[in-house]
Amino acid sequence: MKQPGSKPISRSRPAGPGTAESYPRPWRVISSTRDYSYRVFGIRTDRALSPRTGREHSFYILESSPWVNVIPLTPEQDVVLVRQYRHGTGQVTLEIPGGLVEDSDTPEKAAERELLEETGYRASEVLSLGAVHPNPAIQNNQCHTFLAKDVFPVGPQRQDEREDIEVVLRPVKVIPRLIRDGEITHALVLAAFYRFFMEYRSDLSGMVI
Repeated sequence: MKQPGSKPISRSRPAGPGTAESYPRPWRVISSTRDYSYRVFGIRTDRALSPRTGREHSFYILESSPWVNVIPLTPEQDVVLVRQYRHGTGQVTLEIPGGLVEDSDTPEKAAERELLEETGYRASEVLSLGAVHPNPAIQNNQCHTFLAKDVFPVGPQRQDEREDIEVVLRPVKVIPRLIRDGEITHALVLAAFYRFFMEYRSDLSGMVI
């Protein structure tokens, strides 16, 4: 909703480390105004000063809580995937569970909650695989990736009214082929599997590529 009568937020940041001749440097934010707020993100307008030219420019930022996604792996080395409709592209996609970090959550707790709600599975152990910035040009949040080890079903899914999710199990060794063939296209899911294969399971052999 448009925030009627909202006042500009006075914010000023130092340019950061570096000499006057070193570029690029962070831009000094002169003012910020929050323009709109929706359920999952808000829109903010910043006025910032270029350290190179000394000129002011406007930037439009999508503000959001942190996100999580989680790679659920069964003891049999199957990945618990979710197939769901995405209105942005108008397509049904194959992904891993994920969602927003609520104000009362830690990223790890949010990952455990999203896994349970979307799939009905719990994990014996949850490990962090790191975080990425989804789009640092226009977004201010991070997406945290977790590995859920030795997951097991504990009950039905707990979907909300906006979700229609099918649970799909696929052997972990076929994930590279699913990516190559275009069955998995979500950029943040690809980033999650990169962290998994390159940094956690670099020893995995016999992948179907």
